[in-house]
Amino acid sequence: MENVHLALEEDDLYSGYNDYNPTFDSEELENDVGFQQAVRTSHGRRPPMTAKFPGTAIGARPLVSSFGSRIPMTSSVGRPMTGAVQDGATRPMTAVRAAGYTSSLTRGSTFDPLGQSKGPAPPLEAKNEDTPEEKIKILEKKVNDLIEESCMAHSMGSLQLALEKAKEAGRKERALVRQREQSGNADHINLDLTYSVLLNLANQYENNEMYPEALNSYQVIVKNKMFSNAGRLKVNMANIYFKQKNYPKAIKFYRMALDQISNAHKEMRIKIMQNIGVVFVRMGQYSDAITSFEHIMSESPNIKTGFNLILCYYAIGDRERMKKAFQKLISVPLGIDDEDKYIPSNDDTSSNMVTEAIKNDKLHQMERDLKILAEKYIMTAAKLIAPAVETSFATGFDWCVDMVKSSQYVELANDLEINKAITYLRQKDFNQAVETLKTFEKKDSRVKSAAATNLSFLYFLEKDYDQADRYADLAMTADRYNPAALINKGNTVFIKQDYEKAAEFYKEALRNDSSCTEALYNLGLTYKKLNRLEEALDCFLKLHAILRNSAQVMYQLAHLYELLEDPQQAIEWLMQVISVTPTDPQALAKLGELHDGEGDKSQAFQYYYESFRYFPSNIDVIEWLGAYYIETQFCEKAIQYFERATLIQPTQVKWQLMVASCYRRSGNYQKALETYKDIHHKFPENVECLRFLVRLCTDMGLKEVQEYATKLKKVEKMKEIREQVYPPMKRMSQSCPQCLIGKQLIHIMTGFLNSSMCVCVFSADSSHSSNSTKGERLSAKMRSLPASSEPYEASSPKELDASYMDPLGPQMERPKTGAKRRTEDDDFADEELGDDLLPE
Repeated sequence: MENVHLALEEDDLYSGYNDYNPTFDSEELENDVGFQQAVRTSHGRRPPMTAKFPGTAIGARPLVSSFGSRIPMTSSVGRPMTGAVQDGATRPMTAVRAAGYTSSLTRGSTFDPLGQSKGPAPPLEAKNEDTPEEKIKILEKKVNDLIEESCMAHSMGSLQLALEKAKEAGRKERALVRQREQSGNADHINLDLTYSVLLNLANQYENNEMYPEALNSYQVIVKNKMFSNAGRLKVNMANIYFKQKNYPKAIKFYRMALDQISNAHKEMRIKIMQNIGVVFVRMGQYSDAITSFEHIMSESPNIKTGFNLILCYYAIGDRERMKKAFQKLISVPLGIDDEDKYIPSNDDTSSNMVTEAIKNDKLHQMERDLKILAEKYIMTAAKLIAPAVETSFATGFDWCVDMVKSSQYVELANDLEINKAITYLRQKDFNQAVETLKTFEKKDSRVKSAAATNLSFLYFLEKDYDQADRYADLAMTADRYNPAALINKGNTVFIKQDYEKAAEFYKEALRNDSSCTEALYNLGLTYKKLNRLEEALDCFLKLHAILRNSAQVMYQLAHLYELLEDPQQAIEWLMQVISVTPTDPQALAKLGELHDGEGDKSQAFQYYYESFRYFPSNIDVIEWLGAYYIETQFCEKAIQYFERATLIQPTQVKWQLMVASCYRRSGNYQKALETYKDIHHKFPENVECLRFLVRLCTDMGLKEVQEYATKLKKVEKMKEIREQVYPPMKRMSQSCPQCLIGKQLIHIMTGFLNSSMCVCVFSADSSHSSNSTKGERLSAKMRSLPASSEPYEASSPKELDASYMDPLGPQMERPKTGAKRRTEDDDFADEELGDDLLPE
């Protein structure tokens, strides 16, 4: 206590302020064992003292440490300092080093109370994942992640991956439940997570069309009383039964779901009732369906239900209720804002900016889609009921037009009139269609252009190209940006073979509508006509990118590559044509022709045979197959093809000669002789047939050889006379345009024309007399020929051998017969032009 004394009145309150205390010497603190011990213990973690520095206005206080002297410092309140010695124990100061106030502050050191200059803090201690709570949390996170991955895979179209993720989430969730049970936390099971896993699994089963598994998963949810509002999932189960066409069960589950949904969810109940009505329609129970649809139209009318109600009335043939339902349909409010609000005004700039911003936003697009859907339903309903509500189609359509004119769909009246004309077209009543379309010539520009476009198309089909051109011009005048009108105009110019101008119209149609496939197709055909094959190829390649499965486009590409002398590419494109239309005989024949040109006879035979199998009346294919079998020494098989050619072209003697030649080559001489006799009976003047008959009869030693030799000699003589007579007769017919060279010329050439007959109609001209003289000389020459009964001298065997000629040529030198190459049709066919009718 000698160092502790009370402050007296005469003592100076600020005495000892300038005294140096070795306790504040921080340089020796690192070596002070007691101080370091205090820092590491709780003594060093105590809060700092209220006084910041010693020697302030509160007076001097004693400062002590575990070493050094104790300096008496008095307090103004007469109490000892915190660091003073109490009960003989020593302790360090607590408000100096811990707060960063050291003696080094007085020597220019940086103030760093947080110790940041010593480097980063040590890492946090890792959580212990072995505890049950941590394991449960990790499993829950994995389950949630798997559900999200499953949903993302479904949104990207990977249905199988989505199902695998859903199954894995189900397995992890069951492991989570077992983990909770083992840890004694079974009461804290996450029901929401279980519900999410089961619902996602059922949805993925349904998306993969695994309906029994989906129904089992839904049953697990529905039967669990712990899941609230699970009853509405019976709607999903009913949808599955509907897809399986199990309509009674679908209605049962729809009604169960309807019973479990309160009246507060009015929209949900309306949708379920609409589904019930649709199921009744599928079952043919139209009265029950009408009950559901009428209830919906009285509670919450909508376009789709109104259309379904009209269909049901049409099915039962109720004319009056059809009219009432149509009136209800056109009076259904759509809840769409007026289009005028999207028209910018000229005054307010800020409102114009807002209008531009909302003109094509999602809400406006949804409104447009709803309006288009409503117009589609109304147009379809009008076309359906028009013949049924009145005595005639035209009267019924007029009634529908009058109803539409008095509704909110006034602009649909003109479209209905155009559809009326198109319906006339489908009924082959072209006159009524034309009359109906002509009534639009004084309407507004849009309707006038549509009507004129259809009129141009009609006249083009009737090959009245002048009228088609006139109405195409009228359609273009009414609406220059109408691509259908431009196509019609280009078609009329194409027919006149002005291909450059036609290409310009097609290009303009493409500039107005880049997706107009008819214009692109016709442009490619035009370039092909102009022999600009590379540009035509570019057009058809672009068209193929739009119409991936169009056989016409792929065939045009194959034909272009053939014209560009690239047969391999042509074969590749034709193979694609076959993949789309495997029964097209022309494409198969073209493939056979290309393979034949490449020298691949086996592949050519395969495609020609397939073409013959699908279309056994193609003469070119039959000829190639017959020649192929003869070339391969299978004449018996060639006979069936030439016999079919004989049936197709009975007036062509060459097919019958080929049949007989195949019999002869196969060694069946008797059948060959019978065939040649039959040919001679049908074609008595055929020289080749007679030569074969003479040869066969000679080889077989038959007595008919002299008869056939006589006939052969006579026919050859007649052939020689024809060759001498025909050129002068041809010149005579050219010099005298009024000569009747038909039947009379035939009589002259066959020797039956009388010398008194005249070839010309008139006889006063001098040229007529000279021609008559020539006719008399020809008749006299023909009369000098021996009659058919006069015998000729039989030819010697050597002469017979010289005159013998096989129509197929020598066996080793027979020409290779190929199918006729398909050439481009000169006519601009309707299927090439495309259907330019406006969409209904």
